[in-house]
Amino acid sequence: MDWNIDDDGWLDVARKIPSPHFNLRPENTNIDLVVLHNISLPPKQFGSFFVEKFFLGEISSHLAEDDFFPTIADLRVSAHFFIARNGEIIQFVATKNRAWHAGVSNFYGRENCNDFSIGIEINGADDIPYTLQQYQAIAKLIHALMWKYPSITAEKITTHSFIAPNRKTDPGEAFNAEFLRQLLVLL
Repeated sequence: MDWNIDDDGWLDVARKIPSPHFNLRPENTNIDLVVLHNISLPPKQFGSFFVEKFFLGEISSHLAEDDFFPTIADLRVSAHFFIARNGEIIQFVATKNRAWHAGVSNFYGRENCNDFSIGIEINGADDIPYTLQQYQAIAKLIHALMWKYPSITAEKITTHSFIAPNRKTDPGEAFNAEFLRQLLVLL
């Protein structure tokens, strides 16, 4: 096993930036789902700086830097992980805790996916191809998650668009789920 998630829920190779936007999972929750998202702030501009500020609740300090920022300034959002274009992983919330990434959601009749899922945000946009380094990082991260949480199986890796179909489109048509599946098999 290359990467390890400790008992507190922190990935050893991730850069850690703890977000205040999380809470405890419901008691006796079995973590068994991975939800893939995309994010770029401002939209279709890549980098982690503004995403970090958003997940920390500090985007309101940057409202003048882009017209989009006032539309999200009051949101309280986080994810467990963020995958940069170069494959770097930033962790915002320990996996044992509930990150606020899925919103109103349903996975085969199970509502409130934040309760039992791990959220992975990929730096990208629905219609812009993701990088090889991102796919490789996602595959290694999912492998580490499966090791830590054996109830996560290939069938329980999904997208934001699947769990919130009338509300979300990410990670979008540019995301190559089949390529990710192939990488997972190789690990």
